[in-house]
Amino acid sequence: MTITINGTPCQCEKGELLLQVARRNGFEIPTLCHHDAIAGQGCCRLCIVEVVERGRGRIVVSCLFPVEHGCEVYTDSDKVRRQRGMILRLLEKRAPESPEIRALCEKYGAPEIDRFVKVDGSKCVLCGLCVKACGELSVGAISTVNRGVTKEIATPYHEPSSVCIGCGSCASVCPTGAIEVIETADTRTIWGKIFKLVRCKHCGAVIGTAEELAYAAKRSGQERDNLCRTCRQARMADTLAHTFGE
Repeated sequence: MTITINGTPCQCEKGELLLQVARRNGFEIPTLCHHDAIAGQGCCRLCIVEVVERGRGRIVVSCLFPVEHGCEVYTDSDKVRRQRGMILRLLEKRAPESPEIRALCEKYGAPEIDRFVKVDGSKCVLCGLCVKACGELSVGAISTVNRGVTKEIATPYHEPSSVCIGCGSCASVCPTGAIEVIETADTRTIWGKIFKLVRCKHCGAVIGTAEELAYAAKRSGQERDNLCRTCRQARMADTLAHTFGE
């Protein structure tokens, strides 16, 4: 199947998401709530593009829009620029402390809009990536709480979670650095809870928290070996060499 993006013919498969097609062909589309390891959410709306079908144009969210037949796509039309600028300025008011959002506002020429009110001291844009990562990759220790202007991401009652394993999956996918992780030589603090770090018994590199490693061992059904990936691979290579060398 062939579609055109900004006038350039591009090959794609039926049902393939428009964002994937555009990026594969070198077209830049900004995103915040999209992550390749997590299914699309369409929360931030930053990846909007204009799709023209049968002479009619409409704005769609490219991370959720499946290509079903030939069409024309414009990633930087006047309509896209206007709406993306508005979205970015709303996000900037939601997360005024985020340098990532400020940089996007400057890059895409978001207009100044005085009537929007800032949310004090926030970097979070409520994209939901952290909640989804924690739910799919970890233990579901955080969630979206409250509604309207008080909506936020938090642990239950803002207290240290009894199930959090300190893996940091939530922080690793956060696009604005809103989740604070403090690490010392021996501990990791996240969501108000302190975890003891475990080091590789061979090279001494940090491999995770004690709770994280216990959780991984339980899910995999294997005993903990307290080795980092590099040392584990080296041990396996030595074992194979010894086995086949004989």
